[in-house]
Amino acid sequence: MYRSIGTIGAYQGFIFHFIVANSYTQIHIQFVFAVKFRTALIDSEWKERLHQYITGIFQENKHKMLQINSMPDHIHIFIGMRPHQSISSLIQNVKTESSKWIKLQNLCSQPFAWQEGYGAFSYAKS
Repeated sequence: MYRSIGTIGAYQGFIFHFIVANSYTQIHIQFVFAVKFRTALIDSEWKERLHQYITGIFQENKHKMLQINSMPDHIHIFIGMRPHQSISSLIQNVKTESSKWIKLQNLCSQPFAWQEGYGAFSYAKS
């Protein structure tokens, strides 16, 4: 049995204790990245399938999808992130795998690629 070795704080009526064998994190991140050259290639006919595929990538990496939405030239993703993986490796994986999937599914009449950069913004639960 694990033993509490100290109180680290209270939040909304819950008291959190530091326990030797467990970790507690609450990391909410919004990612934004665009299609290369901001070309409007994400079609409304298949964007929901893209959202489902990207959600699966996050789930495979043990993160929790909270919201995903896209415009024809960019995408917004809001997740609960576990700290076992870096932001850069996660986004590299998502962008690589999703662009491969778009190409394999022949969803786009033009060559599809994501831009190199991305935005990552942290949010408090409130």
